[in-house]
Amino acid sequence: MTAVGAEGLEVSQSDLGGSPRAFPARLAMANLGLFLSVLTPVVVTLQLRVEHLDPAQKENTLGLVLGVGAFLALIGNPLAGRLSDRTSSRFGRRRPWLIGGAVVGTAGLTIVAFAPSIPVLLVGWCLAQLAFNGVMAALTATIPDHVPPAQRGLASGAMGFSQMLALIVGVGLVTVVPGTAKILVPAVVGLILITAFAVTLPDPQAPAPRDRFSLRMFAGSFWVNPRLHPDFGYAWLTRFLVMLGVSMPMTFLLFFLQDRLDLSTDEAATALATLVGVSYTCTAIAAALGGYISDRAARRKAFVIGSALMLSAGLAVLAIADSFAMVMVAELLLGIGTGLFFAVDMALVTEVLPDPKTAAKDLGVINIANTLPQSLAPAIAPLILAVGPDKNYPLLFTFAAISALIGALLVTRIKGVA
Repeated sequence: MTAVGAEGLEVSQSDLGGSPRAFPARLAMANLGLFLSVLTPVVVTLQLRVEHLDPAQKENTLGLVLGVGAFLALIGNPLAGRLSDRTSSRFGRRRPWLIGGAVVGTAGLTIVAFAPSIPVLLVGWCLAQLAFNGVMAALTATIPDHVPPAQRGLASGAMGFSQMLALIVGVGLVTVVPGTAKILVPAVVGLILITAFAVTLPDPQAPAPRDRFSLRMFAGSFWVNPRLHPDFGYAWLTRFLVMLGVSMPMTFLLFFLQDRLDLSTDEAATALATLVGVSYTCTAIAAALGGYISDRAARRKAFVIGSALMLSAGLAVLAIADSFAMVMVAELLLGIGTGLFFAVDMALVTEVLPDPKTAAKDLGVINIANTLPQSLAPAIAPLILAVGPDKNYPLLFTFAAISALIGALLVTRIKGVA
């Protein structure tokens, strides 16, 4: 069996590692390395560095650093994807961005680790975000480049599983290594895993682009015309609305446990750790199995609709939850739904891309639907919570449930995928 790459070049399954399952496994290891490098600072080590450099204003400073980094991720991913699509290096289209991005990203994290001040730390984090988003754009594009449509669920599921695993491995590494190594060790492990994938990637040289990179092309890096490509447009809206719904409880769950269940700060923190552990475990398992089952069933839309409905149901349970047991049920639904959604939805997205030659750029546009809701949710949520005499968590989570439900319904508008 052969897979057709973005330039119409055939790549044999033996080139992908000898069997249809080998490439997803290698892809998962590279994705593990990427998110080990990126998520470990976001979850733990960046907070420690900010606290060391600016203990008096650590909350505001951390918000600034993460906010600037999120903005750069928003624009960096599709732009890097556009540039990767146009790369005609003798080393290939994806390999230079994979290895180069990992090296530069590790350099950025090294700056973060040794920064003597917040401005220097901010520069390092911005460099890391831009570089690792270049890696993400190229890495995600290898799915439509090399994996036949019928096997993309397995590849997408492997990426979803490895992303969840990166959180566990990253936190584990942080607990056993000292000082600045808490940042550097995950970054170096990530660099090794990404490089190992890149050097074995079949990535032939692409023809040089005939047109110059212009300001108009730069602006087009962030846009796909939904009138010309309606399936892509509906897929983007589905991802945006589901992510908006999922992002609501992520930001305010600790406060919800304190205010709605009357837990103390310590009790809420312990409960939250339990809920997150259960949810992430369900997400990882659902991602690993969901993509494979979707491939076997040769169906995408039914799985995406079902997972979005499960997410909506979990949010609805959270809206009426008045006990820890109900919150746990909600988190179980959210964990399974999230894993299944991201595994199969990514496979669906790769099948509605407008043009194989711009796969990395178009997947970068999809990534905006991932990133933007995570920035909007913390801004919208306080306005909803302020409706009524008390903090209106039922309305907040009902809004989130409706958002995910609309996302599920929009999948039915996609015509080019089963």
